[in-house]
Amino acid sequence: MEKSSGGSAPPPPLHMEDFQLEGKKPVKNPFVPIGALVTVGVLTAGLISFRYGNSQLGQKLMRARVVAQGATVALMIGSAYYYGDEIKLFKKGSSP
Repeated sequence: MEKSSGGSAPPPPLHMEDFQLEGKKPVKNPFVPIGALVTVGVLTAGLISFRYGNSQLGQKLMRARVVAQGATVALMIGSAYYYGDEIKLFKKGSSP
């Protein structure tokens, strides 16, 4: 397979510092990764319990996974709403 020599696209960035955020400061909420890890942990435990034949425990863990996943999504939406309003206020040029 031949590569076309006509393209002059720059190589993809190799580090996070190379990404341009266009003036936006990344907002970090520590509860979102924690919620994601809890969701993955409950999912893994549920799948293991299904594998060993304990379907009642597996069903309870799958329901708990849905609750943990819903809480994580709610945290993501809530933090985006909270920090989104704060970013809009600072964009107007007023100092905090």
